[in-house]
Amino acid sequence: MAFLLQQMLGDKIKNMTGGNNDAEENEAGKETAASKGMSREEFEEYQKQLVEEKIERDKEFATKKAERANLRVLLRDKYRIPQSAQDDATVQMAGDDLDVPEELAKMVEEEEEQEEMNDSFMGKLQNMDVDFDSIKAKAQSTMTEVKQAAEEKCVMM
Repeated sequence: MAFLLQQMLGDKIKNMTGGNNDAEENEAGKETAASKGMSREEFEEYQKQLVEEKIERDKEFATKKAERANLRVLLRDKYRIPQSAQDDATVQMAGDDLDVPEELAKMVEEEEEQEEMNDSFMGKLQNMDVDFDSIKAKAQSTMTEVKQAAEEKCVMM
């Protein structure tokens, strides 16, 4: 019952008396050592840890973002798509410590090898479904026909 009365009348009484004793509200909603139940030194160490973790997360995020931009740049080069200034700027900001993930690098290498093989003359011949025996037989029969026609027309042969 007392709880119910306090809930209904508590805010109104506080407003009339002007009493506001909560340390958290005095700090405009900021965390304090008392609100966390820590000593001041512990709380400062905790705050430092939070800042260091945030910096590390931001650094990892920037690296991942630059790796993705680097991959997009490589794919644009490969497929001759116009470059993006934003991707170029992201890659330049990250510097030389970028690595393309191993799986993606393997995929790109396999595709390049496959394209090189397909672009070569032998690769094109292998991809064509050609029966070389029938081509050889047809060429030989054509040569014999040409030879016979030449012998009929030429007295010297």
